[in-house]
Amino acid sequence: MREYRLERYQTRTDLALEERERFEEDNVEISGVELEEDYNEKTDIRVTKVKITTEKGAKAMGKPKGIYITLEAPNMSVPDENYHREVSVELAKHLRLLLPKCDDEQSILVVGLGNSQITPDSLGPKVIDNLLITRHIVNEYGKIALGKEKIHKISGIIPGVMAQTGMEASEIVRGIVEETNPDVVIAIDALAARNTKRLSRTIQIANTGIHPGSGVGNHRNGLTEKSLGVPVIAIGVPTVVETSTIVNDTMENLIHAMEESSQLKSMGSTLRMFNATEKHELVRELIAPHLNGMFVTPKDMDETVKMLGFTISEALNIAFAVE
Repeated sequence: MREYRLERYQTRTDLALEERERFEEDNVEISGVELEEDYNEKTDIRVTKVKITTEKGAKAMGKPKGIYITLEAPNMSVPDENYHREVSVELAKHLRLLLPKCDDEQSILVVGLGNSQITPDSLGPKVIDNLLITRHIVNEYGKIALGKEKIHKISGIIPGVMAQTGMEASEIVRGIVEETNPDVVIAIDALAARNTKRLSRTIQIANTGIHPGSGVGNHRNGLTEKSLGVPVIAIGVPTVVETSTIVNDTMENLIHAMEESSQLKSMGSTLRMFNATEKHELVRELIAPHLNGMFVTPKDMDETVKMLGFTISEALNIAFAVE
């Protein structure tokens, strides 16, 4: 019965870290999934690497085999340029580790997924707007035009969404890849999270590609090495959560208040016996069916996405710089 309920009511998340945490909450070890953590006290940036090494681990996590690196920075939603520079530098460092042959000159296609007219889905287009594009200059005038002996050819595209173009983003990108032959594709997209504390404060990098819209249930064809024929690195930031997550967080506060009350303490202790997954199941049952498909985003997301778009584009510019 419980396995059925987990499959039916599992809260959507695009973050491999949150999938891993779901098993930790149930005190379950996953074979074929490795976890590494590092915390920089000076910058207050926590880096977690989830490595899925086997098909069994991939099935348990619901994600392809590969490396998922998560940067958590609590102050990333604050408009502090100096702090965002530190985040950009950290992100660039990990991105370089995933880039194939990153010391050599490469042709790199950056894809800004999403809808620029919908704020929480506009992260990808915002990154492209701030990206240093070099392919056309190198092709037309040579590397000397940029004053460097070695330089990557960077191109960018905003393929839009199906409602705007009538085409899958994967179809558009596949055509561009076939025409321009990049060495690697980097796809930027907005994600969904299970924890409200990670909204706009978390960046995930993965070398497994990406499936646009999967976090909110709009399953589109993926951008992967198998579908495009070249390595695909995905970068994303969670900008939305399900309503069940909001209600669940409220329940946590309610349970805490009950435990502090002499009259309601026993009820609070009973609810505390439920693990996080069971609480999410209960919440989803309570709000079904009308609110189950609703996603929520913070009211200041327009400024936040603009700022994050610049932070990620700066990280890409740093990572693409050839010494």
